[in-house]
Amino acid sequence: MWKTGHRLRQCYRTLLGSRRTVRPCVAAHPGGSQVMLAYRGKKDDSRLFTPIPIRPSPDDINVGAELTGTLDKAEMLKVILSFSNRKEIKFLCLENGIDSNLQQQAFVSFRKYCLETDALPADLHVVLSDILQGAGHVDDIFPYFLRHVKQIFPHLECMDDLKKISDLRQPANWYPNARGMNRKVIFHSGPTNSGKTYHAMERFLSAKSGVYCGPLKLLASEVYNKSNQRGTPCDLVTGEERKFANPEGKPSAHVACTVEMTSINTPYEVAVIDEIQLLKDVGRGWAWTRAFLGLMAEEIHVCGEPGTADLLQKLCETTHESMEVRNYKRLTALHIEDQALITLDNVQPGDCIVCFSKNDIYSVSREIEARGKEVAVIYGGLPPGTKLAQAAKFNDPNNSCKVLVATDAIGMGLNLSIRRVIFYSMIKPTMNQKGEKEMDTISVSQALQIAGRAGRYGMKWEEGYVTTFKAEDLPTLRGILAQTPEPLSQAGLHPTADMIELYAYHLPNATLSNLMEIFVSLSTVDDSLYFMCNTEDFKFLAETIQHVPLPLRARYIFCCAPINRNMPFVCSMFLKYARRYSRNEPVTFDWLCNQCGWPFQLPRTIIDLVHLEAVFDVLDLYLWLSYRFPDLFPDEKLVRDIQRELDDIIQQGVFQITKLLKNSETAVSTNTPDEDSFVMRQRKSKYYRETSASGTRGRLTERLLAQGLLTPAMLQELKHEWDQQAKRSGKAAHGASDHSRSEDDDDPFDGGKKGRRKGSRVKPLK
Repeated sequence: MWKTGHRLRQCYRTLLGSRRTVRPCVAAHPGGSQVMLAYRGKKDDSRLFTPIPIRPSPDDINVGAELTGTLDKAEMLKVILSFSNRKEIKFLCLENGIDSNLQQQAFVSFRKYCLETDALPADLHVVLSDILQGAGHVDDIFPYFLRHVKQIFPHLECMDDLKKISDLRQPANWYPNARGMNRKVIFHSGPTNSGKTYHAMERFLSAKSGVYCGPLKLLASEVYNKSNQRGTPCDLVTGEERKFANPEGKPSAHVACTVEMTSINTPYEVAVIDEIQLLKDVGRGWAWTRAFLGLMAEEIHVCGEPGTADLLQKLCETTHESMEVRNYKRLTALHIEDQALITLDNVQPGDCIVCFSKNDIYSVSREIEARGKEVAVIYGGLPPGTKLAQAAKFNDPNNSCKVLVATDAIGMGLNLSIRRVIFYSMIKPTMNQKGEKEMDTISVSQALQIAGRAGRYGMKWEEGYVTTFKAEDLPTLRGILAQTPEPLSQAGLHPTADMIELYAYHLPNATLSNLMEIFVSLSTVDDSLYFMCNTEDFKFLAETIQHVPLPLRARYIFCCAPINRNMPFVCSMFLKYARRYSRNEPVTFDWLCNQCGWPFQLPRTIIDLVHLEAVFDVLDLYLWLSYRFPDLFPDEKLVRDIQRELDDIIQQGVFQITKLLKNSETAVSTNTPDEDSFVMRQRKSKYYRETSASGTRGRLTERLLAQGLLTPAMLQELKHEWDQQAKRSGKAAHGASDHSRSEDDDDPFDGGKKGRRKGSRVKPLK
């Protein structure tokens, strides 16, 4: 043992004699400065790793005590403290990949282990006994300390493997099928309203087989409808929906899909990737990168802004492909007006006022209607059917509605007959790569995209105009529109499920959120071409369901669900979906109706409308999961039926949005209770008649008939009564209600009103 300590001390002197500078952040990961590049310049990666507690077996036989006798714990503590304070030991820790962050945790864990374990490993026990008796040196502990550290920090043994898994420098090599083809890349470059997508789609329709990849369900649905109308059978594939052109359900040679749903294993003659500039999107950019690099098509037609050309050319160099550029010019003139709008009294037919917040949408639409003008409203939270209905209302020359109030959701996906775009504000909330919300002036690309919606070719207005609401914003708008968008320099990437599974194999005790965080931190990315997309939403969902026991692959799929984490009701239902899945309980139509309060009531206030929008997202989430777990989300058709019904109700609410705003102030219904109940009974009876005619009537329908209606207004009344009753009952009643809470009431999104269910605990990944 003395020889071991002597060799360690000699090694330390030799290292000092070489005068080599060792920085903790470099020594923490063997490989020197090159590793710093691999770790994306972060110096605190070790903070992501938490020690695994080592629990000795109660059946262990204390062989060391039989050989050398019992150890004096007090004296042993002094020895371990002396060991942990030695500079030589700290230096050797650095050489073995244990940086200062890990050292602190490791010394504490080792000290606790030695003092609290009744039966230490025999070799460690003997070494400590020798040191206590003066027959050994304190440095002799190091090999056993190192063994302990590798047990509590398993990544130290597999750091090289982890770095290889997260090496994302050559994503083109992820798609060998595409690399085995001689693909021809054609870039249709031009501004909004230049006809670039039209020319790409003509080639798509004339091909023997093809795939269209778009950013929105609305765009994919439009391509699906137009293709079938023109005699080219085309299927539709989105995250929540599958439609076949063939009545028998046989796949067609053409398919229109959202970009995330693009198949990279199916060969096509032509592929069209729309809005290619979204490669830069911090949340979804990875999907465009995947489609561009991975599609198996003889011809790849990409459509987007001119500023994307250089990046696409560089990406083509990595795939050893050439790119043809076809430039297009705007088909109609776009003029910047000399004066701002200043007051809503100056609104004219064909105007679209663009706001960047819902509150502005509500206030502007109300003020315009107060002036006797009807308004159409479009914003991102509305269902697709409602957006199309509002667009049709605004576009219809025979409709009295001539003014549109919208968010930047009009930037793509809708054909609108707009004469003039008016920016209500030039400040827009954005999300950076860290997932943080920022308020900043809109970018050149966003301004051009939105302003370009005015004067659309082939519609009512032959020329387009753009201005601002505030006079002080007009010079800013002029300056922005005078610029060209900055050339794109990076495309987004995102770790795949296979990569995360490999990480989980090496780090079996890490949570999914922690795995993702470690992966991003250790990832190697070619910063000249790529960036790592934001993973905050993924980690948020992973943390939400961490205590729910799920297989890793299923957990990963759940965390990829398209959810707005700012909507508590949606997040609550996401958690409930995951719980039922973990218990292998089907998420039935009956259960879902009880959770969502079906049949739905016409909204009386803006709060009601916002809640119905959240319910629509909950149904969307069900449909999304039903295509990934069809056995446990079996009622896709029934859910789609009530989602269409809900879309109609939301449409009616948006049509009378001013009335809802007034009701929000007075908090009174526009209908009498008798009218409300009569309407609900009629709609309920109609639905049952339709389902009966289609053969779906049965025990479920009878149970629903036996249930009473629970409207948002009734819910508020019940809540008020419960609050009053709770105050009267005191603490005893409050405690009893906690114990009677059901498992599905374990809801972290209720603002802390409910406690976590008894026995709930965080479990490791399976």
